[in-house]
Amino acid sequence: MSQPEKTTLTGYGGWIPVNVAIYESFIQDLIQLSTTPREAHADHTAPVAKFEVVIKADPEMVDLWDQIFLQDLPKNKDSPKNKIVCFDQLLYMMDDVIVAPPRFYLDEEDKGEPIGVPLYLLFDLFSNTAAGHDLFRKQAFNAAMKDLLDAWGTYLMTPDSNKTLTDADDGWFSSAAIAVLEDKDRGKFNATYVCPDPDAVNRGFTSWDEFFTRKVQAEARPVDVPEDKTLIHNACESTVYRTQTGVKEHDQFWLKGQPYSVYDMLNRDSMAKIFIGGTVYQAFLSPQDYHRWHSPVDGTIIRTQVIPGTYYAVLPDAGAEVGDPDLKPGDPRGAMIRSQAWLTLSATRAIIYILADNPVIGLVAFIGVGMVEVSTCAVSVKSKQRVSVGDELGMFHFGGSSHALIFGPQVRVTFADNIKVNQHVKVKSIIAQASLQVRPVFGSSGYLVLGGS
Repeated sequence: MSQPEKTTLTGYGGWIPVNVAIYESFIQDLIQLSTTPREAHADHTAPVAKFEVVIKADPEMVDLWDQIFLQDLPKNKDSPKNKIVCFDQLLYMMDDVIVAPPRFYLDEEDKGEPIGVPLYLLFDLFSNTAAGHDLFRKQAFNAAMKDLLDAWGTYLMTPDSNKTLTDADDGWFSSAAIAVLEDKDRGKFNATYVCPDPDAVNRGFTSWDEFFTRKVQAEARPVDVPEDKTLIHNACESTVYRTQTGVKEHDQFWLKGQPYSVYDMLNRDSMAKIFIGGTVYQAFLSPQDYHRWHSPVDGTIIRTQVIPGTYYAVLPDAGAEVGDPDLKPGDPRGAMIRSQAWLTLSATRAIIYILADNPVIGLVAFIGVGMVEVSTCAVSVKSKQRVSVGDELGMFHFGGSSHALIFGPQVRVTFADNIKVNQHVKVKSIIAQASLQVRPVFGSSGYLVLGGS
């Protein structure tokens, strides 16, 4: 079995601000906003109040929160210190997040980064503790979090949620934000995406969710060489995270390496046996990316599933490693991003099985991984439906996310030259070519069967 390709750069940009000043300023602003209502013991918003009741009714969850604040210590003197001091303060900060849309953020030098997943920033340092790992995997905690996130998601579909779709400094159509939205060769916004009113400042999007789930113009993202059925195309506009061949049915997710375990990735389904010894390709989406999924091959939908999972659970680690290009060694931020392989078996996710027309490719599993508050996975295809390469399969809502493709052992997946860790790849472009894997086949007697493929 080949080892996973090492993922040194993990693409924090877009998920957490790489600029520590922006990260800390965002937290500090929320602390200040929440101070007055907290001192006045004001009522919480209805979703946060419901969340509080569930947590405080469970002695184990109350104890784990207490432990989180005891364990949440800087890994070294240069690491960011969590300014959130207790659970009650966190609740009042959450009140302010879920009544507003995500926004773009500028530091004192007018350098900007998106805050596309604001709740994740509140939970980021908490997640990288042993107690956080225990709490954030609990079914009761995730059920309560789902109710809260569903309420926020409903708000993000209302007209009030488009108030950051402006050209103000914190708007998504400011000059600084547009530069981020068009970065990595994504293309000019109006020429790349379907805009209801291209001449309006907000491009005609009536809500944050409509902006986030915007469609791409067909001519801006054509299917490369659609007539060649040996080619595999990119299912999501995304940045390459990892590839691995010879994947096992069962494998242990250690703190380092995180090998893929297809049995767990596919929710312990019998279909996992088809992929033992196969290939996994994983890539992640930033909040500024295009968030719809497209079929990587021509074929037929065999089955779809949406699997409930965790929202903020990660594999706790010792922080960023030496050589991390974004964070200093030991910086505890971003453990979620460093845990992306593990999230393929733990997070809320959609699984779509596609039987490719090309028998060499065979069955393909697409996994849409909903990370943090971006865990609304909306599937738009159904069983027995025919799809052509590039057809829409579904979408993510409300932030960033990750996805994986799994291929069986019978196919040799030869990745294109540009499929390298941290390379941003456009949707529908070619990521690999499939050919028949020549491999030994053993009969029931244990002897080699010649001519196996």
